[in-house]
Parts: sequence; C-alpha cells; structure tokens
Amino acid sequence: MRYVLFDVDGTLIDALDNQRRVWRTWARRHGLDPDEVHRVALRTRPLETFAEVAPDRDPRECLAALHELEDEDVRTGSYGAFDGGPELLGALRPGTWALVTSNYEHRVRGRFARTGLPVPEVVVDAASVEEGKPSPVPYLRAAALLGARPEDCLVIEDAPSGVRAGLDAGMTVWGVNTAEPVDGVHRHFGTLREAVDDVLAFASGSLPGRPA
Repeated sequence: MRYVLFDVDGTLIDALDNQRRVWRTWARRHGLDPDEVHRVALRTRPLETFAEVAPDRDPRECLAALHELEDEDVRTGSYGAFDGGPELLGALRPGTWALVTSNYEHRVRGRFARTGLPVPEVVVDAASVEEGKPSPVPYLRAAALLGARPEDCLVIEDAPSGVRAGLDAGMTVWGVNTAEPVDGVHRHFGTLREAVDDVLAFASGSLPGRPA
C-alpha cells in the first residue's frame, strides 16, 4: 500500500493572501509590525508566534482574537483550490490519503466545502498534536492513523517547515507551487497540476517516490 499526505494551505488551497491579511489585521490591532508578524507566522504555530512577537501579551487572548479573524475569513474570504486539486483528491482511494495542517480542522472543512474538495477520513490539525511542523510528529501521526509505514508515505508540501517535517519522518517529500525547489525535496513541481499524474502513479505503486 502507498499513502499520500497533503499539506493544505499553499498546497491544496490558495490561501496565502488570506493568511497575510488575517495576520496583518491581528498585528495592527496589537500595535505590532504587520510584516514582521507575518514573517514569523509563516514558520511557527500561533502560540509560538505570540511568544516571539508579543511575549508580554496573554496568549489565550491573542489566540481568541486570531481565531475570530480566521473564522470570519472562512465565511467571507475569497480563495480557491489549486488547479488539479479536485481531480487528484477525487482519484485517490479512501483510506490512502490524509491532510496534515497547522490550521484547525473546522476551518479546513469550511474551506473544502466552499471549494468542492473532498475531506479524507484522517485530518491531523493543530489540535491533534503537541508539536507542529517542522517537527515530524504531525506526519507520523497521520501515518499511524492510516496504518501506514513512513517509508510508504508521500508528503506533498510547499513550505520549508513542512518539507523538513516530512523528511524527518522518513517519508518521501515532493514540493509543489514554488518557483524554486524547497531545500531537501526529492522532486519539485512548479504547480500542483504538474504533479497530479505522478502522485497518482506513486499511489498506484507504479512510480517510485525518489529519483534513482
């Protein structure tokens, strides 16, 4: 059996502008530099972001304010699925793929409902693990829930922290939706669309995940 583990934002859902807008709004409300806050948020989970950019603030209040902004964005924001996403997810067999996200499951489900993407049986979100990416824990958790060995898993990612998480989990990692390859990926595709046929070939067992 082969398994495919997908990151969500930036990989399946085009929400970069939404994330930037939410964090900028949050930063301005707290009198912080929006660019610096967003830069930190790109590589850390929210609580870690607050600890770095607003160490004197109550993290619970910071998180509540962020959640409010993000939930509003799910309801009213403008975003879509990357080209190739619906075709790819629709072609994978149930029980052979999962989502591994630093976001929360209810937001993923809300965005997927609005963009027509199917939701798999396994979703590992920020509330599912104590360590987020770049720790390998989220990807190892997804593999365990699927009953998969790490060496049988393909990770599809767009961000350095996610790539590092997949590599440290002992999985094959392919990068998508970046102009240049993220350091460490076994294969790189400029777009998700370009990766569709090869991901399906990997899932069927007819294509190795790593170059010979």
